Amino acid sequence: MTEGDLLRRLEQLNAIGVALSKEQNITNLLESILLAAKAITQADGGTLYRMNPERTALRFEILRTDSLNFAMGGSSGRPIHFPEIPLQQADGTPNDSHVAAYAAIHARTVNIASAYTEGDFDFSGTRTFDQKTGYCSESFLTVPMKDHEGDVIGVLQLINAQRSSDGAVVPFSLADQNLAESLASQAAIAITNRHLIGQLEGLFESFIKVLNLALDEKSPHTGGHCQRVPALTMMLAEAVCLHQEGVLAGFQMTDRDRYELKIASLLHDCGKVTTPVHVVDKATKLQTLFDRIALIDTRFEVQKRDAEIAMLRAQLALRDVHNPQAEADLQAECQRQQTAMDADRDFLRVVNRGAESMKDADLQRVRTISEKSNVLTDDELENLLIRAGTLNTKEREIINHHIVATIKMLEQLPWPKHLKNVPEYAGGHHERMDGKGYPKGLTRDQMSIPARIMGIADIFEALTARDRPYKQGMTLSQAMGIMQKFSANGHIDPDIFAVFVQEKVYLRYAQEFLEPWQIDDLHAINPLDTLNAVGKPQT
Repeated sequence: MTEGDLLRRLEQLNAIGVALSKEQNITNLLESILLAAKAITQADGGTLYRMNPERTALRFEILRTDSLNFAMGGSSGRPIHFPEIPLQQADGTPNDSHVAAYAAIHARTVNIASAYTEGDFDFSGTRTFDQKTGYCSESFLTVPMKDHEGDVIGVLQLINAQRSSDGAVVPFSLADQNLAESLASQAAIAITNRHLIGQLEGLFESFIKVLNLALDEKSPHTGGHCQRVPALTMMLAEAVCLHQEGVLAGFQMTDRDRYELKIASLLHDCGKVTTPVHVVDKATKLQTLFDRIALIDTRFEVQKRDAEIAMLRAQLALRDVHNPQAEADLQAECQRQQTAMDADRDFLRVVNRGAESMKDADLQRVRTISEKSNVLTDDELENLLIRAGTLNTKEREIINHHIVATIKMLEQLPWPKHLKNVPEYAGGHHERMDGKGYPKGLTRDQMSIPARIMGIADIFEALTARDRPYKQGMTLSQAMGIMQKFSANGHIDPDIFAVFVQEKVYLRYAQEFLEPWQIDDLHAINPLDTLNAVGKPQT
């Protein structure tokens, strides 16, 4: 080998090392390692083995032989069904007869000039392969791949070095061996780094799942939400990526972008760990640790009893004058009062549920009941006067604070570069396109597309969710009707909502997460009608 040729191969080795350090996909990484080793040693074929998790055997990962146009594993699309190579014999002794196992067991490179004259190793399997294919496996270079701690994590085996001048098969030179060992060392570190990164990512995602599990244990009405919103977010994000019209045409996501959005959607409600359970789980307007409507029921019963006692006393006073008509009138009046009390009590029971928005007349009737009787405290009156839902102004502020807590929590973390947008994505799902949202009052132009996507996913999941304490999940037609209004009035992004409708993301989500009864007359949800209702998407 000339000095110039050696320099060229060293430069090639350096370039390979840089490329390996950038590769994120482990399968692509393994394939790149084998192809690079073949190229740098001018080998016709090669196999890359990895140690199995139990460290008891080597398993085939990638096979390539150029002259046979033979490829298995990796990008070839052809799975490898060869059995693992055990590192020990049945009697527990080392499997030193197999060259790849020997290299792994002893962490030693084996350079064989000719498999057909080699006596230290069993090449019967190789000879069988040659007989079937007409190939001639001659020179072998088998190199252990050791990580930074010196542990063998795999074996790189190269077959049939080819002379540059005429392509003839020759033994692997010492220079070939040194280059292959250097490459194997770099490759092992790259594999280990990728594995460690994968472990850290897995640990981080597990931590997030534990956090969501804590929310689930704290309240069963939030845990499902923390799982469904990420699923819908990613469905919609993929649909937007495929959309090639209007202002969204240029939006694309890499695998790292997808991972970033996934993490953000998983963490979008992490601030709810600070929200009191009695507020999150408030199923009725009067609920605290228990539903206080029972206290009001008791007060009504006491008033009915007092009315009956007063009537009986008045009747008793009339017995000396023998006036049956007056006694009957007293009883009738008592019954009228009790019937009115029952009606007021039943009305307050309905109001307490918070299922429907209250009209002005309903609010006035609550006030009138409070004024003419002593069945309501000031706090109970305040809660029963909630126009929609079950939360009063103070409780609504407590609920809304969860997004502030989410942002504060996420901004405290030292996010790596590829996750730096997580706080912005997760913290923007309660903003509105018209700037009337919270907590920052951002407008559409101030928000990223992923944050706007998550906003739609969060709302649609909440409308259709069946596990809320204060309502039943809506049907598709009901939820889509509300979403249409939100798109028209500046609440959500109309362009992204148009994709949500046109690509039937709502239907794919419904089929996976909703009950059959919620998937109502789909013909009533016509994409063209929806777009007409919300107006033409902005471009």
